[in-house]
Amino acid sequence: MEINDALPLSGLQHLAFCPRQWALIHLEQAWAENRLTAEGRLLHERADLPGQSRRANLRTVRGMLLHSLRLRITGRADIVEFRPQPFPVEYKRGKRKPTDCDLVQLCAQALCLEEMLATPVPAGAIFYGEPRRRIEVDFSPALRSRTEMLAATMHQLYAAQQTPPAMPAKHCSRCSLIDVCLPHGTDRPQVASRWQAAQQKFLRQEPDA
Repeated sequence: MEINDALPLSGLQHLAFCPRQWALIHLEQAWAENRLTAEGRLLHERADLPGQSRRANLRTVRGMLLHSLRLRITGRADIVEFRPQPFPVEYKRGKRKPTDCDLVQLCAQALCLEEMLATPVPAGAIFYGEPRRRIEVDFSPALRSRTEMLAATMHQLYAAQQTPPAMPAKHCSRCSLIDVCLPHGTDRPQVASRWQAAQQKFLRQEPDA
C-alpha cells in the first residue's frame, strides 16, 4: 500500500536522536559514512533479506514491509516473530543508547503492525551487537505517546523544510555527519540561519560555462 505523504519510519530514530541530524538526512539529503554506520548497514543488509521461516510454533518474517495510514509512515522491520502475536525485533550493531531513539523506532514498527493486522503488539525486542543479546521492550502508553508525537513533529518539520540549529552534545562525536553539521559553529539560531542561507545560495549557483 502506498501513502502519498508517508515519511520513512526510520526517520523517527534520527529525529529522536537529533532533530538536526534528521533534517540533514531527510531534507538536505546529506549522508556520510563512518565505521559505525558501515557496520550497521551491513548488519541490516543481512537482517533485512526478505523471507520467512518456521520452527515449532514460531514463524519468523524478515524484511517485512510496514505502514501506518494514521501516522503517515512507512518502512521495513528487520524481523517480526509471530508467537502467534506479532513481536518486532530490531537489530543494532552497537551498544544500547542513552536516549530513547531506538525504542521509538521499534515502537513505531509495533504501531504499524497493530494497524495493519488489527491485533495488539504489546512488546518487542532490540538485539544489540554489543553485548550480543536481546533487550525486550514493553510498549508503554508513554512510549506510544512519545512515538506518535515524534511522527507528528516529523511531518511538521518536513512541511516547513527548515533545518534546526545544532545542539552540541556528547553524541556529536559519534555522528558521521559531524563535518556536515558543524555542531559547534551552528549551535545558535542566528548562525544556523546564516549557514542555511549560504548553503541554499551555493546550491542555486549556475555551473561555470
